[in-house]
Amino acid sequence: MVGSGPNGLAAAARLARAGLEVTVLEASDSIGGGTRSSEMIVPGLLHDHCSAFHPIAAASPFLTTLDLGAHGLTWLHPAVDCVHPIDDGSAGVFYRSIDQTAHGLGRDGQRWRQLFEPLLKRFSDVLGDATQPVLRVPQHPVPLARFGAAALLPATTLARAWKTEQAKALWAGVAAHAFYRLDRPFTSAVGLMLLLSGHAEGWPVAKGGSQAIADALAADIRAHGGVIETNHRVKSSGELPPSDVLMLDVSPSAAADLLGSQLPARVARAYRSYKHGPGVFKVDFAVEEGVPWTAQAARLAGTVHLGGALAEIVANEDAVLRGAMPERPFVLIGQQYLADPSRSVGNVHPVWSYAHVPNGYMGDATAAIITQIERFAPGFRQRIIGTAVRSTTEMSLHNANYVGGDIIGGASSPFQLLFRPRFARDPYFTGIPGTYLCSASTPPGAGAHGMCGANAAARALTELGTPKSRHTSAPSENLA
Repeated sequence: MVGSGPNGLAAAARLARAGLEVTVLEASDSIGGGTRSSEMIVPGLLHDHCSAFHPIAAASPFLTTLDLGAHGLTWLHPAVDCVHPIDDGSAGVFYRSIDQTAHGLGRDGQRWRQLFEPLLKRFSDVLGDATQPVLRVPQHPVPLARFGAAALLPATTLARAWKTEQAKALWAGVAAHAFYRLDRPFTSAVGLMLLLSGHAEGWPVAKGGSQAIADALAADIRAHGGVIETNHRVKSSGELPPSDVLMLDVSPSAAADLLGSQLPARVARAYRSYKHGPGVFKVDFAVEEGVPWTAQAARLAGTVHLGGALAEIVANEDAVLRGAMPERPFVLIGQQYLADPSRSVGNVHPVWSYAHVPNGYMGDATAAIITQIERFAPGFRQRIIGTAVRSTTEMSLHNANYVGGDIIGGASSPFQLLFRPRFARDPYFTGIPGTYLCSASTPPGAGAHGMCGANAAARALTELGTPKSRHTSAPSENLA
C-alpha cells in the first residue's frame, strides 16, 4: 500500500483481515493524509489538518464493521450540527433531528421533511449503493432511484423547493461542498448525501482530533499482522519488492508517474488528463473565548458556513471555478472544541477554517477569511491570539494528493463525479494485473469514510480468489 490516508488505511485493513501480509508505505513522518491533527499555534491546542466533521465516516458501510471504538475512536456531537448565518442576523440551522431542523425552518419545514424523511427511512440502503461505482447493478434500486432523481438536479434548481432565505442559504452552503458551479447537473448530490448522513448520524468529530480515525485504522491493521512504515517515499513502482497486490492511495497523475510505461496507454492518458477542482486556503486560529457570532445558534454549532444568501454563494463558486478570486469567498468554519473540549486550552479555542479559492491560487486569503468571519461575528479580529496558514501550494506540499489545493480528489463535473478517475466498469483497476488505484479520485470520492479503499481492496480480493474477511460483514463485492 502506497499512501496512508483514510482510503489507504481502509484498504490495508480489509486486506490484512483477509489474511494477506500487508505493508503500508507513507512518505510523511505521520500517517493519516487528510485525517491528521496536531498542535499548531498554542501548546495543547489541537487542530485538524483537513478533514474535520465526519457524517459519512460515522455511517461508513466498511468502517462500521471494524469496531474502531475498541482502538480508541469515539464520535462526539456538538449541540448544533451546522449553521449558515445571513446578513440580517438570522440563520439556517441544521440539526441531526429532522424535527428540530424542520421546526427551525418555519414554513419551509414541511418541504424539508418531504425531501429527507423518505430517504432517511432507507438510509443504509441508499448509502450502501451510493458508495459503490456507478456501473453496477444496485442492490436497492428503488431508494437509490429516489435519491438519484434529486441528486441529478442542479443545486439551484433544488433550492426552489424552499421559500425562505434561511433555508435556501443553508442548502446552498452544504451543496457548495461539491466545489463546482451550483447551476450544473448533479451538484445536488454531495449536499443531499451530507444532509442525509447528518440526519442519520449527525456531523460528529473524532475525540482527540481526526488523527484518531487514522490511529484506530492503523491499530486494526497491526492487530491483523500488518506493518506501517513512515518516512518512506516511493518514486517508482520499480523501487518496490514483488507483491501480489499493489494499492495506490495517490492522485491519478501520481499513479501515472509511479507506474510509468507499465500503464496501458489508454489508462495513462486518462490519468494524466484527469481534472482537478478548486483549491482551499486554510487558516487555523487560536481564539480567546471563541467566536462572537451574531446568530446565537452559531455559538453552539460545530460547523458554520459563511457565504451569505444563495445568489452570493452561486456567484462565488462560479468565479472560483473560472479562476477568479472572490472578494468575499465561501468560508467554512469548524468549532470542533464545542463537541470535544479537550482540544482547547483554558478559554483559548482552536477555530478551523478554509476558503474556496481557485486551483493553485498564489495569493493570501487570510484577510478575506477574517473579514468574512467579522461580517457575521463583529469583534472576532480582536479575539485572535495566533494563526497558522496553509496556502494552496502548502496544502499540496503537506499532502501530495491535494493537487493545487484540491482537497476532494478531482473536479465535480457531471462526468467526473460519476466516472472518476476514468470511464471504466472497474474504476479501481489500473490495467496492470494486481495494481489498483484507491484514493479519493475513485468512487465514491472525498471523505474519511474509507470506501474508495475498501472497494478497491474488495476488487483485489476477488481477483486473487481470496475469501472475504471472516471478521467483517462487508458491503457488496460486485465491483467488477
